[in-house]
Amino acid sequence: MSRKGNCWDNPLGEYFFKNLKTEWVYKHKYNYRSQAELSVFSWIETWYNKRRIHSTLGYKTINEFELEM
Repeated sequence: MSRKGNCWDNPLGEYFFKNLKTEWVYKHKYNYRSQAELSVFSWIETWYNKRRIHSTLGYKTINEFELEM
């Protein structure tokens, strides 16, 4: 991510965090930061990396793409 005022941005990073918030964080209520951290980690490791397909990776999951490389 670039700093404030620079014309560069990171659309992939922004897309990831948008998905994280809309698909997971906003649907749960956390009482403690540790609960939120564990929940987000679980979402990334069990859903985003293993089952969610990505058009930029040829409609493969991240794990499938990494195995081919």
